[in-house]
Amino acid sequence: MSGVRKRGVGFTSLHEALDTTTPGGRLVFHVFAALAAFIRELIVQGTNEDLDAARARGARLGRPPAMTDEQVRHARDLLARPENTVTSIVKLLGVSRNTIYNYVPELKDGRVALAEAPSTPGLPQPARSEDWSPPFAAGDSVLTGTSTSAAPHTAAVRPASRGP
Repeated sequence: MSGVRKRGVGFTSLHEALDTTTPGGRLVFHVFAALAAFIRELIVQGTNEDLDAARARGARLGRPPAMTDEQVRHARDLLARPENTVTSIVKLLGVSRNTIYNYVPELKDGRVALAEAPSTPGLPQPARSEDWSPPFAAGDSVLTGTSTSAAPHTAAVRPASRGP
């Protein structure tokens, strides 16, 4: 806010009696900002505690897997037969083409590589991108579905008065 103030711009709220061109208005503005930061940190802390408690209870967090282990085995069996196309297997299992390629990574090298791949007891999980982020904002409560975004306020920005 100080960079804006140096350029001679002030903030006046039409809803609240707040004018940052005065010392009292700047004090109130900073108190509101500090309270907002405090509340946000409390919400983040509570969300993290709720997530930790859910993990401790054994709850599975995040998006459910697109394919079960049985579906992956079925897809591998079907892909081993040359008469089956990836498109027909996708339609049969009700998943996308990308999902099949994610859960059967050796398919990316071609069907010959799939047939030559050794059978492993453990099934691979789809690769997760390093830049993946959860579908909620940091301040949102994951368990209750409430958001911390504030209601919009009507405000006006006007140049700060230049006194003598």
